Amino acid sequence: MLRVREMTEADIEAVAAIRVRGWQFAYAGLMPQAYLDAMTVEEDAERRREHFARGRLAADNLVAERGGSVVGWSCTGPCRDEDAEPGDGELYALYVRPDQVATGVGRALLTESVRRATARGHAHLRLWVLQGNTRARRFYESAGFTPDGAEEPYEVDGIPVPELRYALPLPLPLPQGTHRQ
Repeated sequence: MLRVREMTEADIEAVAAIRVRGWQFAYAGLMPQAYLDAMTVEEDAERRREHFARGRLAADNLVAERGGSVVGWSCTGPCRDEDAEPGDGELYALYVRPDQVATGVGRALLTESVRRATARGHAHLRLWVLQGNTRARRFYESAGFTPDGAEEPYEVDGIPVPELRYALPLPLPLPQGTHRQ
């Protein structure tokens, strides 16, 4: 049984582990290995605690649980890009524990993230993905995201790892008490 819920402070260590292991799994061969090897759950957990303490009310931090264990995390909020339209949302992060990839965890988190972005009234949901991350690109494309032409010349330890921006148009939220037919 898979359950998606709001992240709590008690989830910080699990989310940090998912993020670090997710980077090490997804970005192997795309980023310098020494950089990936140097990532620690402890440092990431400290950053998560700082973000959590600031209480980013505009962001939705979600976790996916299976069998009582946190197996995935996503975070959405207002789009940070200078060229974004007012009201656009952004999927800042979506990571799944490597042993849970292709089990529906990512899809469940993305579905709930899109639902919440729609409920917040966002017209589009944007995200950045490494150009070479074909697995992630296929995942987002299968969910209806398409490249919108924006590129970012991201670098890690002096090595270029370019990113592409994807976008998904969102439906207008229904007025309270209204249901789709």
